[in-house]
Amino acid sequence: STSPSPRQNMPVRYFIMKSSNLQNIDISQQKGIWSTTPSNERKLNAAFWESSTVYLIFSVQGSGHFQGFARMSSVIGCEKSQDWGSSGFGGVFKVKWIRKESIPFQFAHHLLNPWNDSKKVQ
Repeated sequence: STSPSPRQNMPVRYFIMKSSNLQNIDISQQKGIWSTTPSNERKLNAAFWESSTVYLIFSVQGSGHFQGFARMSSVIGCEKSQDWGSSGFGGVFKVKWIRKESIPFQFAHHLLNPWNDSKKVQ
């Protein structure tokens, strides 16, 4: 199911999605899908229905970079994907990649997260 569009007067939400490896990012960019841990699914699904747009900003752990960002374009379903090869992931959902580019964290150090003790966004 896809997000009703447009949803006026509703907030835009942003999430940093950490990946354990670059291969998962490549799969996502090629297939337009993503999967996350079950603990993240409830937050993302709620944001999908309660927001006008949900942006996902991707970073491989330990890379010191963002690898790009995408818009969440469906709720997270029950269907799992073998693409990631891990039983620790939940259902698959669709994403629409907007920018595929490696950007060093230092370019975003002026951004602070007020919901995380005003720490740098990275």
